[in-house]
Amino acid sequence: MRYLPLTHEDRQQMLSVIGAESVEDLFRDVPADALLSDPVALPGTQGEMAVEQAFRAFAAGNVSPSSAPSFLGGGAYRHHIPATVDHLIQRGEFLTAYTPYQPEVAQGTLQYLFEFQTQVALLTGMDVANASMYDGATSCAEAVMMATRTRKRRRVVISGGLHPHYRETSVTYGKYTDLDIHALPADWQDSEDAGAAIDGETACVVVQYPDFFGRVRDYTALADACHAAGALLVVVVTEVVSLGLLKPPGEMGADIVAGEGQSLGNAASFGGPTVGLMAVRGSFLRQMPGRLAGQTVDVDGRRGFVLTLSTREQHIRREKATSNICTNSGLCALAFTIHLTLLGEQGLVRLAELNHANAVELADRLAAVPGVDVLNDTFFNELTVRLPKPAAGVVDAMAERGVLGGIPVSRLYPDNPDLRNLLLVAATELNSSDDMDALVATLTEALS
Repeated sequence: MRYLPLTHEDRQQMLSVIGAESVEDLFRDVPADALLSDPVALPGTQGEMAVEQAFRAFAAGNVSPSSAPSFLGGGAYRHHIPATVDHLIQRGEFLTAYTPYQPEVAQGTLQYLFEFQTQVALLTGMDVANASMYDGATSCAEAVMMATRTRKRRRVVISGGLHPHYRETSVTYGKYTDLDIHALPADWQDSEDAGAAIDGETACVVVQYPDFFGRVRDYTALADACHAAGALLVVVVTEVVSLGLLKPPGEMGADIVAGEGQSLGNAASFGGPTVGLMAVRGSFLRQMPGRLAGQTVDVDGRRGFVLTLSTREQHIRREKATSNICTNSGLCALAFTIHLTLLGEQGLVRLAELNHANAVELADRLAAVPGVDVLNDTFFNELTVRLPKPAAGVVDAMAERGVLGGIPVSRLYPDNPDLRNLLLVAATELNSSDDMDALVATLTEALS
């Protein structure tokens, strides 16, 4: 059986080699009162087919975005992934390869990482990008850490438009490194002035583009205010497809761009795995965490690729490492690169246009539903609406009718009563007019 490959005899042989009589002997140092006296209340041993059937039954209890109209967003977006992407990443040389420890031997891996970096730098309008991070939230936290290192300051201002998970991850990182994190209140009314929170001790201001509530802002003036005070502007992008239409953060004066690349090549799944993005201005190159693949020529003048920068604690940097992140999301980064390569520049622009057009149609339809207010003046493919009753119950009622109607903002801000009637909805190229008909019909019914 693939899940339990060792026989009883195998286990006894291993115990004999290490001088233990039983598996329980391996836990002899654990205090007796910390051990369970009875087995955990789980089903007994079953065969593989029975286990598969049981988990299929569990899965059948979910309303899957692939089988029902779905308007979920909030940092993970459902896009069409060409079959070519999955076909290529499942080739053995990609699927089984790990991060290169003898890097120059792995020329294919280094080349696709180099291409990935090039794509991210072009999308964000920045000078250089690394070979990926774990995900968007940890990439954001790493950007905060990087800014405090380069500015030699401890104060961080986090916009109320930043995704709550990204904020919480940054706060957790900062808690154990003595950062002074000033998180602004949830900015659902579009009234925030992040520039007013900057002082002479501020290392950086962190904003999201488009923000958590879907709004699109030009941060040029905020970048100028940051730079005038000696601080950096960190721009976070959770929906990378938006950069097919929107002004790149680098053109607005961003110093660090952190983000999530899941939308290209990677299914939303149940929230992972995903691929974190990071791009910076050239002057911050050596403070950037993670890896950097570079291009060079060998002794015969042939094009080659090298691991140019790897400031990790596992390498010679030790305690001087810029990050404790020990790897990169290589396979997810490859899926990103293949998908974007298949699209090309014109294809990405067209994909972004389809997303925005669908969101415009969705906003118009929602605005026509009695009692529903669309709060956004600007958006890409996601927007916030206010309902006449708490959104959580409405979403549950819609799910019972086979429609995934969005994310109640209260799910991510459970302690803020002002947000309980707000609903975050997203439309991508996969949402048809029939899907929107179903959304409007079930929403109207749930509100009646």
